[in-house]
Amino acid sequence: MGWLGLDGRSALVFGAGGLGAACARGLADTGARVVVVDVDETRLKALREDRKSANGDIRTLVADVTTPDACDEAVAAAARLLGGVDVLIHAVGTNDRRPVLDTPDAVWEQILTLNLSSAFWIGRAAGRIMREAGHGRMVFFSSVSSKLAHRHHAPYAATKGGLDQLVKVMAREWADGGVTVNAVAPGYTETELTRVYLDKPGMREELVGLVPAGRLGTPEDVVGAALFLASERASFVTGQVLYVDGGRTLV
Repeated sequence: MGWLGLDGRSALVFGAGGLGAACARGLADTGARVVVVDVDETRLKALREDRKSANGDIRTLVADVTTPDACDEAVAAAARLLGGVDVLIHAVGTNDRRPVLDTPDAVWEQILTLNLSSAFWIGRAAGRIMREAGHGRMVFFSSVSSKLAHRHHAPYAATKGGLDQLVKVMAREWADGGVTVNAVAPGYTETELTRVYLDKPGMREELVGLVPAGRLGTPEDVVGAALFLASERASFVTGQVLYVDGGRTLV
C-alpha cells in the first residue's frame, strides 16, 4: 500500500480495542511507525503479541485519558518515542445503553469524558505538534449515532454529534497549517464495545435487517477509510465525516 505515502510516517493511535487495534495493524502494514495508547495493558500486550510474526513497528504506552494533563503527557511521550506525530487516530470510546430517564449523571459524565473530552484534549495536544511541524493527519471515530436517533443512546449520540462539530472546527482552524482533521463514522460493527449487545437473542438479526448491505461491519471494513484519511492521498480532504455503514444512513 505504498501509494498511501505512509511508509516511515509516525502514527499515534489512542485505543487498542477493535477499531484502534485494526487501524494500528493497518498503519504498521503500510510501513508507518506506530505507538498505541490504552489504559488496559492486557489489550496492549495482545496487540504486541499479534505483531510478533508480522511486519511493521508497533510500540505501546499505558495511559489514562480522562484528564487533560494525562492526555498531554501521553501525546508528548508518544511524540518522543516517534520523533514527532504525523498521524493521529482517536479510537477511544464507550457506551451504556439506557433510556434517558434511567441514565445516572455518573454515566453521562463517563461517556462524555471518554468519547468527547478526550478527543478535544488529545486533538489539542497533537494539534500543537502538527501545526509546528506544518503537517498532520487526524482521524477521529464518530458513529451513525451522530445522525440517527437510536433509542437508549442519548449520551453516546450526544458525544458523537459533538465530535462531528469538533472535527469541523479543528479542520477550519488548522487547514492553513498543513493539518487535516476528519472523522470515520461506522455503522453497526462487530467490536468489543458492541459484542455483548449483539449477542442478545434476536438483536443481531434485527440490526442486520436495518443494513442495506445485509450484514454487520467488521473493524477491517473501517480500516481502509481511516488509512485513506490518514494518508498523503487525502491532503485536500478536511472537515469531513465519512460514513462506513453498509448503507444504514440511507434508510
